[in-house]
Amino acid sequence: MSDLKDGSGSANAAPLPTEPTEPPPSYDAVSQQDGPAPAAAHLKRPPPPLRAPLPLDLPALNLLRGRRVILASASPRRKQLLAQIGLHNVQVVPSNTAEDFPKSLSPFEYCLQTASQKVMTVYEKEINNEAQGEPALVIAADTVVVSHVGDILEKPRSEKDHIAMLKALRAGPSHKVYTAIAVMAPLEAAVSPGYAMETDVVETVVRFDPNITDDLLLAYVKTREGVDKAGGYGIQGMGSLLVERIEGTFDNVVGLPLRATLKLIEKVLIREDHLDEADEAEED
Repeated sequence: MSDLKDGSGSANAAPLPTEPTEPPPSYDAVSQQDGPAPAAAHLKRPPPPLRAPLPLDLPALNLLRGRRVILASASPRRKQLLAQIGLHNVQVVPSNTAEDFPKSLSPFEYCLQTASQKVMTVYEKEINNEAQGEPALVIAADTVVVSHVGDILEKPRSEKDHIAMLKALRAGPSHKVYTAIAVMAPLEAAVSPGYAMETDVVETVVRFDPNITDDLLLAYVKTREGVDKAGGYGIQGMGSLLVERIEGTFDNVVGLPLRATLKLIEKVLIREDHLDEADEAEED
């Protein structure tokens, strides 16, 4: 997007507000001013305080307010993304399970099985937590990056490996990012297996700029931003300098597609609500 220009052609002018907060001054009044303006006229009003947006008023999210929600991941990025839909007090309980499914699995199955194992491990650990009570919801996710030849890329093992990984992503026409989400909620109704579980996998296609230089790649590697990320880059940070375009959702590449996650939350919680209503109807 080009910068706004003022009447002198400067490209450094501040952007114009879309809706003025007060009427503009009269040109005549300004031209008829004699001498310097009073000192008070030079005082700027302080900007109004930023107001946080109101929370989403959705039945599933309302059911979770004030209840225990667990994220089975140590990723700060996933926790920040959940806060965007109003889940601010999420408790982080990493699964610490080995991600050792065979690479012979398809990327879709690999990340789906990993996310499912994470959520089940934490759910089973926390469901009988007498000190904090059972969780209302457990969320897990797993993200993998797949090269254009179908290789699942792990986190870089060294600086040399990191550089080679990014060069391979630059050379390929595109690569894919898969994120699997798994959510679980206990059921109060006496229905086997006693919980609701839903999963989904979201795909985003990412294309690196083929013209990025080796110097830029090396400079990015030196920042160490990508050392803890599959594929070796973070699109939400300086890694965006490497990306030409994406096809799909941005937050999926970050590590948690919010729209898909919200749909799964609604499925498990609304299912629980419906089962409770059905159970009550049978008792009547």
